[in-house]
Amino acid sequence: MNALDRQKLKEMRNYIIRRLLLVIPTLLIASLIVFFMVRLIPGDIIAQMLQERESTNLEVDRVMIERSLGLDVPVYVQYFRWMGGIILHGDLGKSLWEGTPVAEDIAAKLPVTFELGLFSLIIGLLISLPVGIFSAVRQDTIGDYIARSFAILCIAVPSFWLGIMVMVFPSIWWGWSPPITLVRFAEDPAGNLVQFVVPAVILGMSLAGVTMRMTRSMMLEVLRQDYVRTAWSKGLKERTVVVQHAMKNALIPVVTIIGLQLPILVGGTVIIEKIFALPGIGRLMLDAIVQRDYTIVSGLMLVIASFVLLCNIAVDLTYGFLDPRVQYK
Repeated sequence: MNALDRQKLKEMRNYIIRRLLLVIPTLLIASLIVFFMVRLIPGDIIAQMLQERESTNLEVDRVMIERSLGLDVPVYVQYFRWMGGIILHGDLGKSLWEGTPVAEDIAAKLPVTFELGLFSLIIGLLISLPVGIFSAVRQDTIGDYIARSFAILCIAVPSFWLGIMVMVFPSIWWGWSPPITLVRFAEDPAGNLVQFVVPAVILGMSLAGVTMRMTRSMMLEVLRQDYVRTAWSKGLKERTVVVQHAMKNALIPVVTIIGLQLPILVGGTVIIEKIFALPGIGRLMLDAIVQRDYTIVSGLMLVIASFVLLCNIAVDLTYGFLDPRVQYK
């Protein structure tokens, strides 16, 4: 490793440390917004609990429930208690309905959402990058028109609508419907992949549309650069020019788009998990909102915010690998 590489690694290390330090105040602000916004959801969890109990002594029971759940103090006190548990003990609190630790609930559901999101991202990239590059290299041909039309279709068709259509019409026409119980990968890897492939393709298509169009646009711009024309004039093969000279520089804005779409991908799992009965954090979030389970919603949103911030750091670091001229300042 030469001195230039060592300097690059040192800059990268310092950049990562600075970015991680900036994550702390960002998460504090996010926690404030999440904690107080969640409590603006219409409805009252105490009223829901009293309705289930069908009690006659409502006032006494309301006071007892509020005290047992820690809701008998002002909201700002509840917030400091919640943040104190996170900072001192890494405790996201307990579910107001079940009394189970929120961290354990999230840890139990997270692998399902992670698997669905990972498959969706892989499928989206496998569709968008080759098709986008092909569309740019074969500009204004029949293949280009078909690829552009497909990209617009992916953007225009909502994933939740497509998921509902996949659930309804195959069951009517062919008597087929996706399994409603989770097949664990450790128990049946093939069955697990079959269960996840349909929702992953639906989510991946929504990601592929925008990425495909961005890949095509950037490839067209790079292919018009002087150094690419020089590579063509040397008589290099098309594959060499496209892969080694053009594609790497064209991918920098594409990586930015992918990083910006990751939060959308996480949000998309909320509806898809509900449609396909996948017990992930998206379904947990939806159920918690319906039940007004404030601690679960706040904990989930904080975890998702942390994930988004770390993804942004990873995207910024990727720029340096794609373009050595990028400096970590």
